[in-house]
Amino acid sequence: MKPLERIVKEFNELHGSEARARILRVEGREAIIEFSGSFCATCGLYDYFEDIKWEAMDFGLKIEPVEVLKGEMDGFEHGRYVIRYRILE
Repeated sequence: MKPLERIVKEFNELHGSEARARILRVEGREAIIEFSGSFCATCGLYDYFEDIKWEAMDFGLKIEPVEVLKGEMDGFEHGRYVIRYRILE
């Protein structure tokens, strides 16, 4: 399993009841990851996007969220978000 796939699997095991991540594509030093779910109302929405960064560090990979490409909400912090990440190492 590739490092980014392991990172997303770990994220889903930790946050699966609130949010699920899915890799849409990886090209060069860029990854596009989709997040969907109800998201915890007391947590910051962007904390989920940052959590992938922290999970990556545990696997020796450095990535940084750089842009929200798409956000679809159907209630308070509920919906689908597509995030572009830069892969640093």
